[in-house]
Amino acid sequence: MTDIDRRTVALLSMLGPLAASAAAKADKAPPPAAQGHDMSMAPPSWTRRDEIAMLIYPKMTALDLIGPQYMFASLMGARVHLVAKSRDPVTSDTGVTITPTASFAETPKDLTVLFAPGGTQGTLDALRDDETRAFMADRGSRASYVTSVCTGSLILGAAGLLKGYRATSHWAARDALADFGAIPTDARVVRDRNRITGAGVTAGLDFGLTMVAELRDPDYAQCMQLMCEYDPHPPFTSGSLHAAPAHVRAMMQGMLSPFRGQIDAAAKAILD
Repeated sequence: MTDIDRRTVALLSMLGPLAASAAAKADKAPPPAAQGHDMSMAPPSWTRRDEIAMLIYPKMTALDLIGPQYMFASLMGARVHLVAKSRDPVTSDTGVTITPTASFAETPKDLTVLFAPGGTQGTLDALRDDETRAFMADRGSRASYVTSVCTGSLILGAAGLLKGYRATSHWAARDALADFGAIPTDARVVRDRNRITGAGVTAGLDFGLTMVAELRDPDYAQCMQLMCEYDPHPPFTSGSLHAAPAHVRAMMQGMLSPFRGQIDAAAKAILD
């Protein structure tokens, strides 16, 4: 058995309850191995005391959050906080309700990762909100990594966290990042120093694996990719502006064009 095979077996045995146990006990010694699980093959570097805060807010897009959250929650020793203005349940744009695990006030001051998911109207509301912008600006000023998926990058921009950085977003909003001093970049995942941003919605899986590799190592990330069987073969090749048929592209661009105007108006109101 090769080293990567051994590590794969070890990681698969550790995921789920064991990873959760490690997170819950992150302030103490690493938890003992679950009965029947051989932890001896896991490198010590695979368990670290990361603090990860993932913003949630009304009418966000849940899939922007859940893909990366699945990856972050697999990190042994990490604590993943779902943070909002209060602990009141938050309902996404498709009706999925998520309960925050920490309020802004309860969120650790110093973070390994600060993350923002996107949406449409919910994102506009969030980036206009003074308390949300202040929280993101404060935690982002000290976080080791400032990150987002989809239009979550607009929230980072509104908080002043992307000035002079290359960043991406959903294709319908990407160019609007320039309103906040960012450099719009057309890519699935964009890294500029400690700013790591993902494009629209499903790019959260690519972003999540990128972060796992960054916070642990490529072997860990590949184990996670295998664990969640991320081997996409979509039934259509219409997942980007470059690939979509012309009539599909025109339809969606027309539908979303008012959103771009709303972003510009929100940016002007914030920055004036």
